Formats: sequence, C-alpha cells, structure tokens
Amino acid sequence: MTLVDQDTLEIRTVVENWAVWRDAGDWDRFATVWHEDGYMTATWFQGTAVEFIAVSRKGFDNGVRILHFLGGTSVDVHGDRAVAQTKMTINQRAEVHGLDADVVCTGRFYDFFEKRNRDWKIVRRQPIYEKDRFDLVDPAATLTLDAELLQRFPIGYRHLAYLQTNAGFEIKTGLPGLIGDAVETLYDEGRAWLDGAPTPGIPL
Repeated sequence: MTLVDQDTLEIRTVVENWAVWRDAGDWDRFATVWHEDGYMTATWFQGTAVEFIAVSRKGFDNGVRILHFLGGTSVDVHGDRAVAQTKMTINQRAEVHGLDADVVCTGRFYDFFEKRNRDWKIVRRQPIYEKDRFDLVDPAATLTLDAELLQRFPIGYRHLAYLQTNAGFEIKTGLPGLIGDAVETLYDEGRAWLDGAPTPGIPL
C-alpha cells in the first residue's frame, strides 16, 4: 500500500466514523474526528465543531433525529492536506402541520482535512445539497405545503429547510448546490487548500 493509499484509507475512516458516531449519539468519539479549530456548516447550524457537538447532543437528547447514510468517497491528497467528497443522504423525520413527515436530501460532504501529529482530522465540513424530497410517513394522509415558504429556500434543500423551519430551526440560505456560484467558490477554496492556503476558505 502506498502512502497516498494509506492516507486515503485513514481519511475515509474518519468520514465514516463521523456519520456513525454522530447518529448514534457517541459524542466522546465524535469529538475525535475534528481538529480543535474545526468548523461545521449545515442548513440549521454554522459554527465551531465544539459548538456543533454541543447543539447536536442537546437536540439528540430532545428527540431530534437527523440521520446520515454514506456512499462513495473521492479523496485528493497533497502532502498533509486533503479534500474528501463523499456522497451522502440526510434523513430527518419531524412533524409538519400536524403530520409525521420524512425528508431525504441527497448531496455530498465536502471536507477539508489536515494531517497534524500524524492524525488526519476534519478542519472544515461543508455539505453540498443536490436534491431532496418530502414524504408523509402515513401514505394515506394528504398535506398541502405552504408554497411561499417552500420557494424561499434553494432547490437543493428546499424540503429539508421547510421541515426544519417548521421544527423551529433558523435555516441558512445560499449554501452550495449541484451547480452555481456557491459550489464553484467551494471548489476553488478546496484547490487553494490543497495548494497551501493558510485557511480552508471562508466557512459559510
């Protein structure tokens, strides 16, 4: 196994541990996937990894269920820097207008990695939101969504944002989608990070 192959395997392991440990509420181990200056962006949260762990734990204890399923991972390694892109889905169930609903959002985790003291950990995570859908848990039920509210949000996470807004979250708009200026900026930041930029772009 080459050094790059070993680095790629270690990075993929961190990505997989992120999803398993967060969704299981294994907070002590979840904290180990981040560097101390790690930063997380989500539809409902933007801040440091330490803050993200705290609010995720509080939500988990209060019954919030935001679950993740991972697909393939592509990793670019340049020395002690790397960028990993991982296909994923975000799954959340919550009550919307009195009915239980599921939203599935398909996209990618775009992760800025750095190797420090021989450990690969996440410096910045920025999801890319490609498309989503909304389903009622009871297939016999019917529900009309508020079209005006739905249209406020970008197409890639429109239904996820709708459900989360109804659950009381404040949602950030302008996050990267499949195409557009935001995702192109993210790609540029990723290339700069691999080339030695002092920071992993400007977190959203």
